[in-house]
Amino acid sequence: MKQESPFKGKTGARRVINALGYSIDGLRAGWHNEAAFRQVSLLAVVGIIIAFSITLPAWARAVVIGSHLLTVIVELLNSAIEAAVDHTSLEKHHLAKRAKDLGSAAQLVCLANLAAMWALAILGH
Repeated sequence: MKQESPFKGKTGARRVINALGYSIDGLRAGWHNEAAFRQVSLLAVVGIIIAFSITLPAWARAVVIGSHLLTVIVELLNSAIEAAVDHTSLEKHHLAKRAKDLGSAAQLVCLANLAAMWALAILGH
């Protein structure tokens, strides 16, 4: 028989409230423990401010803002992968390296996408 997590018993509004608290805890942990999360978050704040400060069509502003938020999301997932791998073992292992490298590659692709979306927004309007 499959054993369920003891944390999975909540439903309804209580589950939503708990989930919100866990999400806020995750944002705090990212900010306090992950320099890369702070960097992409600050980049997002600056980029979003710029997107609202310059003349852009609504589609371009939405694409740029969405791309900035995506970099924040990917960094949170990358940091989660790194934390889970480090919790499992701090020993060098090719699968641990692969997991961390794949998370890093996802962020690189995301940042390249961000640059492309800015170029499209600036040059395409």
